[in-house]
Amino acid sequence: MEDQEIQVLIAATSMVLLILLITVIILFVFFQKRKLKFILEKKEAEKRYMEEIAKSQIEIQEQALQNMSWELHDNIGQLLSVARMHINILGTQLTEDNKEKLDDISEIVGKSLQEIRLLSKTMNTEIIQNMGLVKSIEVELDRFNKLNFLVASLRIFGEERSLDIKEEIILFRILQEFFSNAIKHSKAKNLEVTLNFEADRLIIMAQDDGVGFEEEKIEKGSGLINMKSRAAIINTEFTMKSAKNNGVSLTLSYPYK
Repeated sequence: MEDQEIQVLIAATSMVLLILLITVIILFVFFQKRKLKFILEKKEAEKRYMEEIAKSQIEIQEQALQNMSWELHDNIGQLLSVARMHINILGTQLTEDNKEKLDDISEIVGKSLQEIRLLSKTMNTEIIQNMGLVKSIEVELDRFNKLNFLVASLRIFGEERSLDIKEEIILFRILQEFFSNAIKHSKAKNLEVTLNFEADRLIIMAQDDGVGFEEEKIEKGSGLINMKSRAAIINTEFTMKSAKNNGVSLTLSYPYK
């Protein structure tokens, strides 16, 4: 073969190999994109599935709380009201010394009735919807102060604004979980809550001065999982920090819709 023919053959072979190489690269990139798309779609489907599970759990919990609220208000509340009425009637038939003792009992029953009604409010979704987030937090913290669980305070910065009702309920339930832990487990004496209404988001901070915990050692119990899953549903950044004997702090960053 002549040199010119060899060169043409080499050029043609090189061209074919180049085309094959380009084709392989294109196919590789195409399949990689398809694979990546499939993985992303799978993750998104899993995320939606987990969100639906979490929403269903929250709906079940809310219904259970609402039923308990009705039970407290309608049944136990009514029984206490009747008991107090009978105590007052009985007081008219007693001597002054015994009447004074009976008045003390009546006062205790009256305070119990008041606390049950207040507790039923914070459990009932419909009441929270009517009061709004800020008022619901105020009622909850006032209850802690009256019962001497700890000293609770609320500070508000910025111009208060209305939020999505369902998402207000979720934010409130996250805080209730934190409050519950502060009272039951942290041995805290003080609880501070701050609401900062910024231009594009609401920053909620809650801090107790209890025994705290070591973050790397804490077990991820249902309470922490519930708080995180609730926050994720409404696209809220969730941060909880603590150190042993240094209290616990919770920060929620909720973007306005």
